[in-house]
Amino acid sequence: MAEIDHAFALLQLGDSFFPSGAASFSWGLETLRAEGHIRRAADVEAFIAGQLRMRWASFDRAAVIAAYRVGTDLDALAEIDRHADAATLAREAREGGRRIGGALLKVHAEMGTAGAAAYRERVVAGEAPGQLVCIQGLAGAALGLGEVTTAALSAYGLAVGIVGAALRMGVLGHVDGQKILTRQRDIVAELAQAEPPSPDRLHAYTPMAEIAMMRHETGSGRLFAS
Repeated sequence: MAEIDHAFALLQLGDSFFPSGAASFSWGLETLRAEGHIRRAADVEAFIAGQLRMRWASFDRAAVIAAYRVGTDLDALAEIDRHADAATLAREAREGGRRIGGALLKVHAEMGTAGAAAYRERVVAGEAPGQLVCIQGLAGAALGLGEVTTAALSAYGLAVGIVGAALRMGVLGHVDGQKILTRQRDIVAELAQAEPPSPDRLHAYTPMAEIAMMRHETGSGRLFAS
């Protein structure tokens, strides 16, 4: 029964139906599409692989795992949260992480997920930024998903969010999107073998995506928030 409960929770949190607000963001993909850098499914796949290798592995995953490991220690969680916020250099990415994290935290607080309501009070009071990666770790630990599973859910959320944006922009079809997601499994499994850096050493190198997010607000006919 515990295995079924675990699987059900994982499917619920990973479903696009779960109201996290992430569907409003393309993480620079919309600008790259408009400027001709993203034209076909292969370009989307390369973009996702780059985000996983150059950001998720050394930033998202590290923060998620650190947040997971502190459990209900909300002071320690807030410290990790501040590190993640400060290390997100692009304003659009930083604010996006806060917006999605805040939406996710609100849902978990209303669902009664342990620690979510108390931590949301801190975020609302301005005592913590509420970055998405930290809320993912908090929720995963509270729901007993397991550290590896919680990190995998983070990677899936990143990849499927980009695929979903590409679908809405007409860059690829549903079958191509599923093929891309399937091929990311090996990359995530490979990256997950390394010990993540400590919260004070979070780092990422995705300049093309970050610059695209910075330019996004001046674009016309925008579908997404970034």
